[in-house]
Amino acid sequence: ANSASGMAVKDDCKLKFMELKSKRNYRFIVFKIDESILQVTVEKLGNPEETYDDFTQSLPANECRYAVYDFDFTTDENVQKSKIVFIAWSPETSRVRSKMLYASTKDRFKRELDGIQLELQATDPSEMSMDI
Repeated sequence: ANSASGMAVKDDCKLKFMELKSKRNYRFIVFKIDESILQVTVEKLGNPEETYDDFTQSLPANECRYAVYDFDFTTDENVQKSKIVFIAWSPETSRVRSKMLYASTKDRFKRELDGIQLELQATDPSEMSMDI
């Protein structure tokens, strides 16, 4: 665990992320900090057929979360691509202590997930809309 945040990352988090990255078993993963054991844990796994709306609806309206989303898109040259997007979800209505905990743990947690290509910080759904 990082001495700055004292937060451990369960191996399960890295394992599921590697499966999303290499096998594409999941469309998204929502991670939660379990404050009772000070560990980042997997809260929800999105099936490959789930949509971006399914993903955004799985984020609680007033609690922080981390998430990764496997974003498929087509370039202007008509090439199919995908990028793994890391989202730090921190709604304005969440508890201050929770926001601080997620903020102080984010960089360390992100380093554990090798292969993130884009990062978003969102405080409300509009900040992570499809256009962005």
